[in-house]
Amino acid sequence: MAPIIRILAHAKKLWPYYAAISVLTVLLSVSNLLQPILAGRAIDELGKGDAAQISVLVAIAVIIFLQDAGSTIVSNISQYLGDIMAAKLQKQLSANYFAHLLNLPQSYFDRELTGKIINRLSRSIEQIVSFINMLSNNFLQFIFTTIFSLIAVALISWQVAILLAILYPIFIFLTVKTSTKWQNYQHKINHHKDVATGRFTESVSQVKVVKSFIREATELKFFNRQLQKVTEITKPQSKYWHSRDTFRRLILNIIFFAVYVVIFIQAANGDYSPGDAVTLMLLAMNIRLPIFTITFLVENTQRAIADSKDYFEVMSTQPSIKDLPNAKPLKITQGEIEFQDVEFTYEGGEKVLNKLTFKIASDSKVALVGESGEGKTTITNLLMRLYELSGGTIRIDGKSISDVTQNSLRRQIGVVFQDPALFSGTIRDNIAYGAPRASDAEVIAAAKAANAHEFIRSFTDGYSTQIGERGLKLSGGQKQRIAIARALLKDAPILVLDEATSSLDNKSEVLVQQALATLMKGRTTIIIAHRLSTIQSVDTIITLRGGKVDEIGTPKELAKSGGIYASLLELQSSKPTKTVKSKLQAFEIAK
Repeated sequence: MAPIIRILAHAKKLWPYYAAISVLTVLLSVSNLLQPILAGRAIDELGKGDAAQISVLVAIAVIIFLQDAGSTIVSNISQYLGDIMAAKLQKQLSANYFAHLLNLPQSYFDRELTGKIINRLSRSIEQIVSFINMLSNNFLQFIFTTIFSLIAVALISWQVAILLAILYPIFIFLTVKTSTKWQNYQHKINHHKDVATGRFTESVSQVKVVKSFIREATELKFFNRQLQKVTEITKPQSKYWHSRDTFRRLILNIIFFAVYVVIFIQAANGDYSPGDAVTLMLLAMNIRLPIFTITFLVENTQRAIADSKDYFEVMSTQPSIKDLPNAKPLKITQGEIEFQDVEFTYEGGEKVLNKLTFKIASDSKVALVGESGEGKTTITNLLMRLYELSGGTIRIDGKSISDVTQNSLRRQIGVVFQDPALFSGTIRDNIAYGAPRASDAEVIAAAKAANAHEFIRSFTDGYSTQIGERGLKLSGGQKQRIAIARALLKDAPILVLDEATSSLDNKSEVLVQQALATLMKGRTTIIIAHRLSTIQSVDTIITLRGGKVDEIGTPKELAKSGGIYASLLELQSSKPTKTVKSKLQAFEIAK
């Protein structure tokens, strides 16, 4: 019952719709009693033979018609309100889900499949909405129709009313007994659907990789295997449900057999007129139809409970990174960055950073150098507080980043990722992503500074050009320059630069390097370098080994120290053998 209460609690803001639908449902339920009662009166009138009054029968027919037409209108109005309520609820639940996801830390997305996250949105929310819609459009009418019908039956025959009333506790008891096992099956089905959807999403988003490695058949096989498991689990689930449903229905068949026997015997004994007997039979049918369709209601309720677990599991996940109650906005005056005894361990992994300590002067360019896995990207992620520190402190201008608001911290940091990470939409939308209120003149100025204006202007639609998902319609150099323009327009005093020129052609690399030089001016810049040429132009190099600082110094100083940087310089000047290339690749350095 708790999951149902929780679902209803999320829909409490829609109470005006519930109220309106409830009123209309009561009207429908009361009006539905008229037909059995009027039919009984018609039978009694016809039983008078030649004395039957045609005017009375016509009046009964007119009333039945009006009731029927009124029910048609009222039921459609009720269902219309239910549809609107469902649409509003879906919007509310979806927005709440998305907002909550955006508040969760990066670590949550590291351990969850994207497809699974998406599937929860479609499956869980749609099932919850379907349940609420069913509850308003079917369940309330079922309840009121049953209650009013039992009262009407009891006025004629209390014995029949008791027989009909015991249907519900029997049916509900038998149904509840099957609920847990059915939901366990459903949980397994949902798991395999999530895995299938997750792989489907990954394959489609990286279809170029799938095709280039000729893995279409393998991906399809994996997808089919998960769906086959869904089919295999559905068989016993359905068999279990329908075998129990058959038993439930047979019990109800027996009870209705007893109902009809009692009606026939009492009518034959003269306890009530033939018209009342017909009324009782029609009222019993009014109750019979809902009780048999309760299987549908129960199945949808169980499905809503099973599917909503995933939704509420996500909504119950508390963000591990929260602003302190007294957190203040970060205001940068210098842009000095200090890491002091910083430690970090990924969930379930080994320690990446161990007592890491260094200081970056304001308005300086610093390159992080180390083998893959030494924590270069982790350092920049921690600076933006995408992950929480395991220990130590990071300060900007002497202020701990844990003491300031996350929004203000990230507002002060511009980022150019190795993957430009563009969105579907126009070029202008992407450049202004970090500054949505920027004017066209400001967008163009940023594009010019990033060496992007000329190629943008060459497109027919210019800055209104649609670039496709992740900017697929642009070349690597074009995407990177738009990403640089985006960072320029944000105009943050601190810059994180995961340099991405190693895969570009020479012409694009020159243009991107020029744009990067413009971007770095007057900013404290942390560079995860992929070319020695970039490292040589920085103010300071920090080399990493074993999660700690190995060396800190200028390129000139470290070139003579015999450390990591000196070794890289030596490798760079060596013949490009496999061994040399392998050693450089370990440091993610392109030769």
